[in-house]
Amino acid sequence: MAKYELVAALVLGLSLLGLTSAGDPDILTDFVAPNGTVVDGSFFTFTGMRSLINAEPPTTFTVTKASAKEFPALEGQSVSYAVLEFPGGAVNPPHTHPRGSELLFLTYGTLEVGFVDTTNTLFTQTLQTGDMFIFPKGLVHFQLNTNQTGNAVAVSAFGSASAGLVSVPVAVFETNIDSGILAKSFNTTVDTIQALKAGLAPTPPTKA
Repeated sequence: MAKYELVAALVLGLSLLGLTSAGDPDILTDFVAPNGTVVDGSFFTFTGMRSLINAEPPTTFTVTKASAKEFPALEGQSVSYAVLEFPGGAVNPPHTHPRGSELLFLTYGTLEVGFVDTTNTLFTQTLQTGDMFIFPKGLVHFQLNTNQTGNAVAVSAFGSASAGLVSVPVAVFETNIDSGILAKSFNTTVDTIQALKAGLAPTPPTKA
């Protein structure tokens, strides 16, 4: 089976674009092309997903993006894509997209998903293959593959060409916020905060 029938999933996912809520300002031209760019059919074509076809499933959570950074023709179009691949037990940690809503289409496997609204209410759902779930713009959300041995694949459409990403663990523990401030905020000790920071730090390379 060709990467969990990813080709069909991407074609189906095209229908998601019209359903996402746009978050980018309107442009006054048909499209935006950087100065000096040759505008032909290739400019409007993105081939970055080809590497996924018939590829071996990744061993860690992997995101392949098609946003304005990777695909400049999306600038001003209020749309972008990402393919999310989850090995068994993998999690996409709590995060937000400040500039766009996310409509996730599960193409393979199962996922536990959820988000927290501005009243601190948690909404969760277990998705089956073929299900969709909307993450409203700017709200903290996550996805988890609860199957410890099977993979899951999802295609996400965003209502922005550059939805942005704020990872909660990274923003809180890896941006040099003073450990004393975090200890008071989480009603815990500085030692606990430092242990959390150490646990999130990159593992140094092993010497040969």
